[in-house]
Amino acid sequence: MQKKGLIMNRMNLIVMLTCNDYTIPNAIEVFESARHAPAQYWGAKEEGISRQELKKLFAAIRESGKSPVLEVVAYSEEEGIAGAKLAIECGCDILLGTGYFNSVNELCRAHNIRYMPFVGKVSGRPSILNGTAEAMLAEAEVYKARGVYGVDLLGYRYAGDCSALCGAVIPSAALPVCLAGSINSTAQLDEVRRLHPRFFTIGSAFLEHRFGEKIADQVAFVCSYMNHQ
Repeated sequence: MQKKGLIMNRMNLIVMLTCNDYTIPNAIEVFESARHAPAQYWGAKEEGISRQELKKLFAAIRESGKSPVLEVVAYSEEEGIAGAKLAIECGCDILLGTGYFNSVNELCRAHNIRYMPFVGKVSGRPSILNGTAEAMLAEAEVYKARGVYGVDLLGYRYAGDCSALCGAVIPSAALPVCLAGSINSTAQLDEVRRLHPRFFTIGSAFLEHRFGEKIADQVAFVCSYMNHQ
């Protein structure tokens, strides 16, 4: 079944209301200022604002007809389970991040949440990625066998040749890929468009006005640039 807002033959921008892997303090205000922008998916991290404010943010996203996304920058099973429970509580459509754990996958599957765990060796906050493309592709094969929806690739946070890694992983992965982290230029957008991941995220770059002035105008620009050229 096709999920609401997901168009299978196009890339889906996830607007992250985050900076340096933390949800921004005024995330609700920023979302309200740009809620009519064309992006369907809007996300936040599990850290940066209170649980109550995060629930308010995701409620506003849902009420606007948009799809809420939680990305959890944490690596232990306990943190992953907490993140999945938070995604369930907040009515999120997608859970990005966490190290992969069967327990987290089972929670997501039971509540119809698309789980996209990290591939590779991810550490720190802001997170960095290490590992080989071959190992990441092997992980994706294992996750597919376990019924996982997709994978979260921190391609532009890679401690190596980012373009080579993205070019090796995205077209060959056994599962849909979300290319997450540090996209901030039209040159990178050109590369992303060529590789065609199912999802890609932009957060800090919008706050830094890398694609224009108002958030809504930047989101509209990126959506148009990626899907109509």
